[in-house]
Amino acid sequence: MSHQSKGDLPRKYLSHISSYNMTYLHLRHPLTVAWWAAAFPGFGHLLIGRYLKGYFLLIWEVVINWFSKLNEAMVYSFTGQFDLARQVLDKRWVLLYIAVYIYSIWDSYRLTVDTNKIVKLGRYAQSPIQSFFIGPFSVNFLDKRSPQLAIFWSVLMPGLGHLYLHLIPTGFLLLCMTIMQVVMSHFLEAFYLTMIGSFREAVAVLDIEWTLFLPSIYGFSIYDSYVIAVEYNELFRKEQSQYLRNEYQSDSFDMPL
Repeated sequence: MSHQSKGDLPRKYLSHISSYNMTYLHLRHPLTVAWWAAAFPGFGHLLIGRYLKGYFLLIWEVVINWFSKLNEAMVYSFTGQFDLARQVLDKRWVLLYIAVYIYSIWDSYRLTVDTNKIVKLGRYAQSPIQSFFIGPFSVNFLDKRSPQLAIFWSVLMPGLGHLYLHLIPTGFLLLCMTIMQVVMSHFLEAFYLTMIGSFREAVAVLDIEWTLFLPSIYGFSIYDSYVIAVEYNELFRKEQSQYLRNEYQSDSFDMPL
């Protein structure tokens, strides 16, 4: 392997592979990221690869939302029971919720704009793409993945689609959150009662406070795993093209495009 001077190293990297994760920066629409941050604080940061901040915001959202009884108050508000909504809402926790919620939306939008600039610079400089990693705990490599399979596993259980894509921390976090919320909401019991026609019992057993977390988690898991699978396939194509061009294409050959 030839020695590469420090000055020859690229200033921007667009991908990184480790034993437990694969991070790839690509262009995102800032409003889409901000929308996911509004749906569930932390999701916007996960979309742009800011995992640590995203994990903390996800945990913060569940804890503060539960203590403030925000989901329960929302249900009462949607059904026109405004007095009950005011009674059940814990204003001490809600006031803590507001500032961080707005920050999550603003910060994810700002970071998306900055990340898009880095992506454009990295693509212009043709930054090298890491394709293989072997470590003491796992082997990880860049390969084509099926977006349909990613959707299927995410529908079956949020987090499984991310595990299929070798996003271990995110996959297990979503999996644990789903398990906790399904158990706390009694969703499976309500689902069973609904299937046998006991609708009143299903409504009575269901804990709406925890149930309202599930649509956001399911929606994000399906969307994010699909987009990541598509982008990984594009990254695989670019890495193959980059390798063939660097190893086999003559420097004197002028590309027609």
